Order: sequence, then C-alpha cells, then structure tokens
Amino acid sequence: MTVIVLLNRKIKWLAVILFGLVILMAVNRQLQLTSTSRYQIRTQFPPLVFLPGYDTLGPKIGASAAVLIEAQSGAVLYGKNAEVRRAPASTTKMMTAIVALEKGRLNQVIKVSRKAAATGGSTIWLKAGERLTLKELLEGMMLRSGNDGSVAVAEGVSGSVKDFVRLMNLKAKEIGALHTNFQNPHGLRAPSHYTTALDLALIARYGMENPYFARLVRTKVGTLEWFDRKKQVEIRNTNRLLWYFEGADGVKTGTTNEAGHCLVGSAVRDGKRLIAVVLNSRNRWDDCARLLEYGFEAFVIRTIVRTDQPVARVAVRGGDRKTVSVYPRSNLVAVVRKDAAESIRPQLRLAEQPLNAPLAAGQAVGSIGYSYDDQWVEGVDVVIRQPVRRRWWRFW
Repeated sequence: MTVIVLLNRKIKWLAVILFGLVILMAVNRQLQLTSTSRYQIRTQFPPLVFLPGYDTLGPKIGASAAVLIEAQSGAVLYGKNAEVRRAPASTTKMMTAIVALEKGRLNQVIKVSRKAAATGGSTIWLKAGERLTLKELLEGMMLRSGNDGSVAVAEGVSGSVKDFVRLMNLKAKEIGALHTNFQNPHGLRAPSHYTTALDLALIARYGMENPYFARLVRTKVGTLEWFDRKKQVEIRNTNRLLWYFEGADGVKTGTTNEAGHCLVGSAVRDGKRLIAVVLNSRNRWDDCARLLEYGFEAFVIRTIVRTDQPVARVAVRGGDRKTVSVYPRSNLVAVVRKDAAESIRPQLRLAEQPLNAPLAAGQAVGSIGYSYDDQWVEGVDVVIRQPVRRRWWRFW
C-alpha cells in the first residue's frame, strides 16, 4: 500500500514538472516571437542593429551558418548560427590581404622561402628562391587562393608568419570581429583557428572600404608575372558569383574538410551593397545568391540624415549669436523591410533648449536617430560646427 502511495506521489510530481516545462516553453516561444517583432541592438563593439525577423524570416538555405548584412550601416538582415564558431578555410585570406595592404608596399619585392613554397593545398606554383612583388602575390592569393602566396605575403610583410598572424588578430579586434582567432594566413586547419559568419561579414565590410581591396576581389581573370624572369601565369577568380550574379563584386571562397564549402559574397545594386556569408554549405553559390537576392528584394534603405545637412536651428542664450545650426556627426541610414518603411520615424533629441554659451566647435548638443513603432533604434550625435562665444557685456 505504501509503495502505491509513493508511486502516485511521484506521478503527480512528474505531471507538475511536465506541465511547468510546457508553460516555460510556451512563454519562451512567446518571448521569441515578441523579440523578433522589434529591432534588436547589440551594444558591444561594434554596435549592431538586428532587424525584426532576422533569425526567423528569409530563404531556406543548406549552410550550417550564414549571415546577410547591409554594408553601409552594418545592419543584420538575416542570421543562421551567425555567431557560432566555425573554421573559416580560405576566407581567412581576406584578413591577410587587409593587413598586407595596410602594412606593406605593393611594389615590395618578396623572395619566396622554402616554407612558403612547401605549403600545400591550393597554390600558385611558387618555388623557393623566386621573387614576386607583393601586388602579384596578393592577386594570386585572392583570385586563385594560393596558400603558398599567403605565406610569402606574411613573411615578406612582417618577417615571419607568427608576427604577421599577431597583426591579423589585432586587426580583427579593431574591426570588431571579437569571436575570431587566426593561427595562419591561409586558413588551412589549425588548432584554435576559428571565426563566425558575422565576423567574416564585418571583415569583408571593412575590406571593401579599401579601394584596392575592392578592385582586387572583383577581378575575374588576372595574370601573375614573376619579377626576375620571364614567367606569366593566367589565373581565374574562384568566386563563380562574379560571372552570373547581377551586381556581384567579391569577395572570397574557402574550402577545407573541416570547414566545408564556404563563401563570402558581395553585390551592389542601385547603390546598395549587401554582404552574405555561408559556411559549410552543400551549394554555396545557390545559398549565397538566395541571401543576396532576398536582401535586394525585401529591404530598402532610408537616409535619415547626412553630414552636409543641418537638422535644426537652435536658440542660444548669452552668446554672440542668437541661434546656431546643428549637424549630424556622421551619416545615418535605416534599413527596413519594404512593407514596414512607413514605420520609421526620424527623432531629434537635444540636451537643452536654448543652448547656453559658450559652445565649442564639434561640441555634441544632442542626438538624432530613428524609431520603429515607438522603439528608439539608432542615432548619432548632433554637433555645432562654429564656436559661439559669450557676450562680453554679460560679464560687464
């Protein structure tokens, strides 16, 4: 009898626990649905705006991790395991090119070491003792994805791969790729060599701001020329999107057994640049093209303010002028779904009115941003451009 009572009690407690789990799952689901109806803000560096539905809406893709961002604002339009660590394969070379362009000289002549020539995987057929300029090595590294060229670049710019990789990791943190760690300049498998889809998008975004980097990664066909002897080799870009996707202009492929097939793709249409990243995809071309097409079709960019346009004229108290114009410190755009564009509202917030003199040039006196259904999403400082002095007779 006692055993039966104890069993009944256990069954009751089990029922209570199961009921509680069901309630928690329902509440959690409701919270998820609620969160996707609003913009989400990541305040850590760099601050990022995640659009409503970025993790629930969009095309179905086969990649293990993916992300789609708008390049000007950095807004995240789509994400699938976007901040999960994964092996980057040769997408690593985007950072290699960025560091080389910032630390090296394009006309620098680099002698290929035995270590560089012995690097396996995809190569540009370098031999120890050969000499090429940094310009040629970068072209071979980014178009044909030459691993041997990556090592030659690292050794030529920093003296050793170890020192160059240190610069790569410092640059990653500077850009805001906070979940990235590099161990080599080419992306072949190595312990603790990882990144995320979102970090790769941020790295690509930064790289595309460099005119030479942007010109390099949109090149379809190039010719490598050796420095000290008459040798030329034609190379083709491994990024197939450049040939068939409208507006495609970059940026880098990557493939290893560990990482799978990876692609960072960029495209521009009507002045709008989107960057898509797919990692470990069975069909990286189709996955990337779907994301980019989705971005161009579903979203619009609204310019909220520009630095060359004053946003208000504000009264000044006790100054040598009665009013002063205020300007945004930087341009501000809002990315929004086409069917929700009317929900975006510009908002100006001033610290005080009237402003009290004296005022220094460049002094922030408030902010201007935009709201979405009464939710403040993003803003920039508004500043004055001309100093305002106190009236001298006020002291008298």
